[in-house]
Amino acid sequence: MEKLDSIIFYNIDKAIRSYRNYAQRQLKANGYTITIDQWLIIKAVLENPDITQNEIGDLVFKDNASVTRIIELLVKSEYIIRTPHPDDRRKTHLEVTESGKEIIQKVQDLVENNRKTALENVTKEELEIMNTALLKISQNCINLKK
Repeated sequence: MEKLDSIIFYNIDKAIRSYRNYAQRQLKANGYTITIDQWLIIKAVLENPDITQNEIGDLVFKDNASVTRIIELLVKSEYIIRTPHPDDRRKTHLEVTESGKEIIQKVQDLVENNRKTALENVTKEELEIMNTALLKISQNCINLKK
C-alpha cells in the first residue's frame, strides 16, 4: 500500500494548507486582523467590479454560505459596501471602500514576501513544470464534468 507522502494530491493539499497557515500567521504577527479568505474576497471584488457572490465563491473556492459570512464581516469592518443590485433585486452590488483598498495595498508586500519565502530553493524551471502540470490536472478534472 502506498504511503500518504507518496500521493501527489496529498502533497499538493499539504503544501497549500502549510502555505495558508504560514501566511495567516504572518498576517497576525504583523498586526493585521484580516484573514487570508477576507483578503482574497476583497481582491476578487476589486479586480472584478461586477462580480456576483456565486462567482466569488467559484473564484476563491468557497461555498456560498462561507462567502456570505465573509462578506458580512467585510461590510462590518467597512472594507466593502453592499448595495442592492440596480437591475436585479435578488443580487447585491459589492464595492471596495477606501479602507478596503488600503488594506489590500498594505498587505501586498507581506503577501509577496510570503510567496518568496514559500518558494525559496524552488527553481524557475521547477515552478514552470509544476505550474504546467497543475494546469493539466485541473483541465483533466474540468473536462470530466462533461
